[in-house]
Amino acid sequence: MIVVNSSFLALKLRGINRFAIEISKELKHLLGDIKFIAPENILKNQYTEEIQPEIYKNKIRIPAKQVVFWEQMELVSYLKKHNNPLLVNLTNTAPAFYKNQIVTIHDLMFLQNPSWYSKKHYYFYKNLFYRVAHNSLKVVTVSDFSKKEIIKYFKVPENKIEVVHNAVSSEFIKLADDDFQNKYGDYILAVSSLDPRKNFVGLVHAFNKLKLKDVKLLIVGEEGTIFKQQSFKNIMQDNPNIIFTGFVTDKELAGLYKNAKLFVFPSFYEGFGIPPLEAMACGSPTIVANAASIPEVCADASYYVNPADINSIADGIYEVIKNEALQIELRNKGFERIKAFSWQNSAKKYVDIIQNLT
Repeated sequence: MIVVNSSFLALKLRGINRFAIEISKELKHLLGDIKFIAPENILKNQYTEEIQPEIYKNKIRIPAKQVVFWEQMELVSYLKKHNNPLLVNLTNTAPAFYKNQIVTIHDLMFLQNPSWYSKKHYYFYKNLFYRVAHNSLKVVTVSDFSKKEIIKYFKVPENKIEVVHNAVSSEFIKLADDDFQNKYGDYILAVSSLDPRKNFVGLVHAFNKLKLKDVKLLIVGEEGTIFKQQSFKNIMQDNPNIIFTGFVTDKELAGLYKNAKLFVFPSFYEGFGIPPLEAMACGSPTIVANAASIPEVCADASYYVNPADINSIADGIYEVIKNEALQIELRNKGFERIKAFSWQNSAKKYVDIIQNLT
């Protein structure tokens, strides 16, 4: 029996959880003797219906939000009761002392810039990641960049690490073909979880510098720590053309991508970065940061800027938005680039890794 740690079903959908859900859906079809074990109080949505996890709760009760502790205690209890089967972990964390497992480490951003996190968070995850990387039979990651980071920081042997890429679901792409009521006019789109490393402060400053009267900046994502800073609220409120939409559904997001003048992704650090691929798949020209794994993912299909330089971001936006020929070129290259990534192919590679261990 193979067990998938499905604690991600108790968390809101973000890039890492998207990977876990899409790979899980494919594994369910590709592998026979596989179980998805999840904590109590998972979110009820289409993904839980597709994956159909088994809920496991022991005498030790862990709060639903503390899934990392559920992994260390209740999940381990389940594994011991079932003769320690191979455990597949898809979202960074895993039981620290369980050896018959595969762990997927998407990135090491907390090591790249500790100031983005609390000291408690930094030291906890540094120790946990190091331990599971060395205890696990295999480490999977999502890019060659992240593979090099894991080798550099944790001294994991190169032959122990396998790369399995992210992708964009064909179902998501189909959503972009549905009717979409554009109530914004011409707009530049930015999509991501809203935390400091995503560099929305730099993007807003760059947009303000351009003074584009007939173009809006739409920022899509859940409110993060930067939105609690009064200084950031002020620079947004000073420009009525900057619109924060908050969370949107996949259908709304696909429509926003398809109708955007261009998509901007000025992140300082990514282990992979799914939003640029989503934008390409929906036909949006993309401007991205020349940083971390992003050039590896986007190749020649994006216009690159320096995320640490507001002038570079502003110049990139101006160059692409005023140049229709460049927009067409980026759009066409994006359609070609997206063909290099497939959830089906990624899942098949994951199956090969599993079968080589069983």
